[in-house]
Amino acid sequence: MKNTRHARGITLIETLVWIALTVIIVEALGLTLNYYYRTNRYAIQQANAVTSGQRGLDRMVRVIREAAYSSEGAFPIVSIDGDDLVFYADIDADPLIERVHYFIDGTTLVEGIIEPSGNPPAYSGSETESVIAEYVRNTSQSVPLFEYFDELGNEITSYSNWANVRFIKATLIVNVDESTLPNQLSMSSSASLRNLIGR
Repeated sequence: MKNTRHARGITLIETLVWIALTVIIVEALGLTLNYYYRTNRYAIQQANAVTSGQRGLDRMVRVIREAAYSSEGAFPIVSIDGDDLVFYADIDADPLIERVHYFIDGTTLVEGIIEPSGNPPAYSGSETESVIAEYVRNTSQSVPLFEYFDELGNEITSYSNWANVRFIKATLIVNVDESTLPNQLSMSSSASLRNLIGR
């Protein structure tokens, strides 16, 4: 007598068991990822904000180093303040010098640019603004964005002495949620005004 095996198809019950197991596994993974995101959301958002803030600070300091006389011959610095700086610099390697404005608007660090136009070049019209850092907490922490120094390293506390500025320190405080620990992160960088050294 021959022993023969007959191949049988997957039954409806086996199919339902496989579907149920798949659903349970997918749901468990989803709940795990959701729990991870909820418990680590602040850390993830803070890390992203710090990375963005560092990029914005680096960009700002690079541009400040390039402060130069305007295309119409004006002095490189227009005005200074704790949270507001206006100056001229070449930001796009073209023959003309742009008017650059860095300032805090609420909790964002903004860069405003005016391209010169006409002959002779003039700086008219409104600024083209772009946000270069978010979750900036300088204002709520009473920390100025900018500190200014003269050629001897003395801090300039009177903002009417903008013509003496030769060195600028920038401090950016970033925190996604001030009510959540850990506290905000403070980042600092500085720039010498290359085109004014020795003048």
